[in-house]
Amino acid sequence: MSKPANGDHATTDHLTERAHESVDQIARTAGKAEERIRKEAGTAEDLVRNAGQKTRERSGEALQSISGFVRDNPLTSLGIAFAAGSLLSALTRRS
Repeated sequence: MSKPANGDHATTDHLTERAHESVDQIARTAGKAEERIRKEAGTAEDLVRNAGQKTRERSGEALQSISGFVRDNPLTSLGIAFAAGSLLSALTRRS
């Protein structure tokens, strides 16, 4: 078995060093990407949470408005409900 030449060690050492540099660069890039993704996910979560809160507030306001209308106009409300039910029934029969 022959001994490797000093040049062989230098080449191996150089390739090893380059491989470590590449892995380090990939790790840095992946770390930056992970930070950006986490930030964007947090922003998206905040947007969804705020949209849900606004939807709950608006649905509560709509419910109060409808309840007030029904309380103030019971006969009109009954007529509207009957008409809507009749229309829905007619549409479902045709399908």
